[in-house]
Amino acid sequence: MRGPLRGLASPEPLGFLLPPIYHDDSLTQGITAGLDEVLAPVFLALDNLDAYLSPAVAPPDFLEWLAGWVGVVLDETWSLERRRALVSEAAALYGLRGTVRGLVALVGLMLDGEVEVEESGAAAWSPVPNGDLPGSGEPSLKVRVRVTDGGVVDRQRLEAVVSSAKPAHIPHEIEVVAG
Repeated sequence: MRGPLRGLASPEPLGFLLPPIYHDDSLTQGITAGLDEVLAPVFLALDNLDAYLSPAVAPPDFLEWLAGWVGVVLDETWSLERRRALVSEAAALYGLRGTVRGLVALVGLMLDGEVEVEESGAAAWSPVPNGDLPGSGEPSLKVRVRVTDGGVVDRQRLEAVVSSAKPAHIPHEIEVVAG
């Protein structure tokens, strides 16, 4: 939470923005000095606004707010670097939503491990004229996650992420493999 910081000097003291007759008035300077202490964090935040809006350097509590801006729910158990990466990549991931590449990238950011996706595909062709089409006519999706030794996977969260990132009409299966 942002608030006043004791001893933080204001870059724009209010007392000296008043007409010159008040510059030597100790009462006026005392009142405006109190306001300077309250306004100094505001000036500091505004002067560094670009840092607040960059997931790479934003304060951790502000990163949660940025995540809300891009519609991402962060897991508090993730490292700060992983949370920053997900918020940074959110816009690009929305552009890839519903694709294999997007699903692999999103699950890869969520887990420490290798992600493979097998799909039935959107088009089929036969190398022989009027021949049988290869594969299955039913759409399917299989997400295989290989986690490192000791890696823990929250299957419920993984299920929610895969469900939200794949086309809604395609049934899916999730397989978690250790090693």
